[in-house]
Amino acid sequence: MYKVLVVVDMQKDFIDGALGFDGAEKIIPGIAGKIKEFEEAGDKIVYTLDTHFDNYMQTQEGKNLPVPHCIKGSDGHGLCDELKPLLEGKKCFEKLTFGSIELAEYLKENAEDISSIEVCGLVSNICVVSNAVIAKAAAPEAEVIVDSKLTASFDPKLHQATLDVLKGIQVTVL
Repeated sequence: MYKVLVVVDMQKDFIDGALGFDGAEKIIPGIAGKIKEFEEAGDKIVYTLDTHFDNYMQTQEGKNLPVPHCIKGSDGHGLCDELKPLLEGKKCFEKLTFGSIELAEYLKENAEDISSIEVCGLVSNICVVSNAVIAKAAAPEAEVIVDSKLTASFDPKLHQATLDVLKGIQVTVL
């Protein structure tokens, strides 16, 4: 049995780019420490990248969130500088929307061997919650964990509400 760390969307556009917000950068050192902890224990580490294209404004998401961000090939699509070397060579899931079906398939295929799945990153009330729900569905017997210090939101009230919802669906919130 092993644990899986899922690092969600720690991309430049969510930290200090198009959708950056105060506080996003504060979770970077904790996530770096968590990656090192999982690495040293021999556990699995995967990450997601929010990935859009030049047609973003014509997509469903673009119509509802009209701020081009994480356009593939742009600087904002890249991982933040501090985490990029730590995630180099790890399995990456580029996702076109909030949650990753490919992540779900990966977790489901390995569910019997996974004891827990820890989800961290940005943004708590959008992509983190989406992928935590996906993890819970894909590996229902694995403990799904979200450390409140390793995720953040542009809206503190939505952040807290998200943590409360996660508790309600039996995600362990630290």
